[in-house]
Amino acid sequence: MRVNLVPLGIAVTCSVIVAALVITFGRPVVLTSSPSLSTSSSTSQPAVLTSGDGIVSKKPDLAVVAAAIESNGSTASAAQADLAGKAAKLIARIKALGVPDADVNTTGYWIGPVYAPQGQAITGYRASEQLAVKWHNVDTVGKALDAIVQEGGATNISVGFGLADWKPAQAEARSLAIADARAKATAMASAAGVRLGQVIQVSDLSSTSRSPYPIAYAGAAQTAPSQVPVGQLEVQVTVEVDFAIG
Repeated sequence: MRVNLVPLGIAVTCSVIVAALVITFGRPVVLTSSPSLSTSSSTSQPAVLTSGDGIVSKKPDLAVVAAAIESNGSTASAAQADLAGKAAKLIARIKALGVPDADVNTTGYWIGPVYAPQGQAITGYRASEQLAVKWHNVDTVGKALDAIVQEGGATNISVGFGLADWKPAQAEARSLAIADARAKATAMASAAGVRLGQVIQVSDLSSTSRSPYPIAYAGAAQTAPSQVPVGQLEVQVTVEVDFAIG
């Protein structure tokens, strides 16, 4: 059985903004590290603009096992009927492990004709269904993989890891990012000989990806590991903060 590690971009990706010193007298301007000047309408008072990054590591508490099932038939209804039988057996096998109905979902369904290698003659029909199973004990997700593989007929089996609730980790990373932005602003204000004041504006520049490093099982393998390495997730948040200076 071939196992591929496919990185999909972890937890939270971010845009990195070069810290800039904003000193406004009348019409606001932004002074960046490049020699060019650009106008800014974020504030009408002297201010310093910085960005900050915050990163926290968390162990995943949720695994999602995905698999596809295919069936062929001489007619569309025959292919669908065969697929329904395979899906019912697989779902029953999964639920026997204690997985509730709400954690077993169909994420895709397709049916279409199968054509001869040459020409437009229809030789049969193929139906396909994609299933996703949530597994809340990541340390035992190998049991779900075993059940799917041993039942047979499934293809494109993979497992991805994440967090059931991302908000606490994002809030923790955001606090670190704001502290990082404040530290940069303090250093810049000190170097410029001005006093750092209150926060004028905070912008969250982060975006979230929730499919970290899935393990893909190529083909309809007949065996699966009972232990799957989980690892750690990195949740990263970037913020941009305007501080008043005086």
